[in-house]
Amino acid sequence: MSAFPPPFLPERRSAFSGRLAAIVVACAIVALATTLVAADPAPPTQDEIKAAVTKSLPLLTNAARVSKEERDGCFTCHNQGLPIIALSIAATRGFAIDQETLRDQVKFTAAFLTKHRAEYLEGKGQGGQADTAGYALWALEQGGWKADATTAAVAEYLLGYQMDLVHWKPQSRRPPTEQSLFTSTHVALRGLKTFGSAEQRERIQQRMERVREWLLKTPAEDTEDAVSRLRALRVAEAAPHEIGNAVQTLLHSQGADGGWAQLPDQESDAYATGTALAALHQAGDLPVDDRSYVRGLRYLLAAQLPDGSWHVKTRSKPIQTYYEGGYPHEKDQFISSAAASWATIALALAVE
Repeated sequence: MSAFPPPFLPERRSAFSGRLAAIVVACAIVALATTLVAADPAPPTQDEIKAAVTKSLPLLTNAARVSKEERDGCFTCHNQGLPIIALSIAATRGFAIDQETLRDQVKFTAAFLTKHRAEYLEGKGQGGQADTAGYALWALEQGGWKADATTAAVAEYLLGYQMDLVHWKPQSRRPPTEQSLFTSTHVALRGLKTFGSAEQRERIQQRMERVREWLLKTPAEDTEDAVSRLRALRVAEAAPHEIGNAVQTLLHSQGADGGWAQLPDQESDAYATGTALAALHQAGDLPVDDRSYVRGLRYLLAAQLPDGSWHVKTRSKPIQTYYEGGYPHEKDQFISSAAASWATIALALAVE
């Protein structure tokens, strides 16, 4: 009699069927993965990216110019700060920008801070508090402004402001740009590191260490949080693996359409997508040819309207008198101009 059991006894048939089913499932998974990769759109060409940025820049330039005229000396993050950053980055990538407008906007921002120098030294700040001061310093940084007595005064204000906290927090709640503890913390800490004086360095280091500890143990709750937490970790000199963890958190929230949504139950939009891509590359060192970055670029290109703008619906309740700020989309123009700035930055960063 053979030492081996007959090949088709019930128990052998059951084991064979189980192995066969496992093989079929494994093959199906491989086939599905191959199909998904094959379904990914081809990376956008340099010409496509350049065309999108070129169409966007005049709209951002006009928004900055009109807002300056309409607001009578008042700096705004969405129409001055972010367009200054976008124009400055575009210029470094070889785009022709309105240099005169950029210089004028940088000087305007510096003048706005100088006007409030006494209030900064007294610890009072200005409207918008840490967010406005932080974004203004970020704009000056990107615009090539050198440290001076005014930037030192603003740094002194940021050092003393909300010292009872382990982070900075916004003065009001106007999502998504003004609501996140991480965003307020990032722009404040960034301003301190960039423009803090030699005399302030030790105190800046002490506050940075407190902030870093808070950042490491506090999770993000939405895309704005995740973006600014990643940026703040980089500014706070967190360990590379901690920055890497923050990168993965942000990557895992990318949508099937290649974009990011402001909130988990919302659809992707240009603001969340632009901020995510820019942070992933600038703070997380994600290459612009990474699959996730390429998918994000494709989303932004598809979302751009024929006039060169991006339209994002506002989630904020208005607290100021409405005015036309020079960017399309009426009541949605301010978040849309912010979104367009970040979309333009993310696209420009992908230009060789």
